[in-house]
Amino acid sequence: MKIYTRQGDDGTTGLFGGSRVSKSDARIECIGAVDELNAALGWCAVAADPALRDKVLCVQNELFVVGGHLSTPQGVTPSPTLPALDETRIARLEQEIDAAEALLAPLRQFILPGGTECAARLHVCRAVCRRAERLVVALALGKEQAIAPFVVTYINRLSDWLFVQARLANQLAGVADVPWQK
Repeated sequence: MKIYTRQGDDGTTGLFGGSRVSKSDARIECIGAVDELNAALGWCAVAADPALRDKVLCVQNELFVVGGHLSTPQGVTPSPTLPALDETRIARLEQEIDAAEALLAPLRQFILPGGTECAARLHVCRAVCRRAERLVVALALGKEQAIAPFVVTYINRLSDWLFVQARLANQLAGVADVPWQK
């Protein structure tokens, strides 16, 4: 497979189904934000312990599924090879959030991103995830830009997951969360 095709030299890119849109299209902004999140997660994984690294890899694979669904415009049947993004993936994130929270002291104040290197990277991922969520919500609200069900829910839950995993990374390293000083 060639890396360059020259098809995007006119400022457009292809969606699943063959249509082409501007690289500044709202759908492409969403896909780019999800891709940026995936890259940030890869950066996070290299600082993570093996258990967290495995969880991050799972999320990275799911973000490719999110990107695939975002690349499928309204009215186009998704590829039969594109996995579903459904309640089971969201339920897994919720179970992992609940398991981590069971190990953590309840939050009594706001915390700043930081602590360990891994936790700080997870907080960067959370912030990128929130931006992706804002873009996806804006796209989902557009009348002509319908997106697959559960995309918004998945990304929303993922930002919660990232926050809790950052706190857990600090705790497992014996480092306190960084409290916000008023």
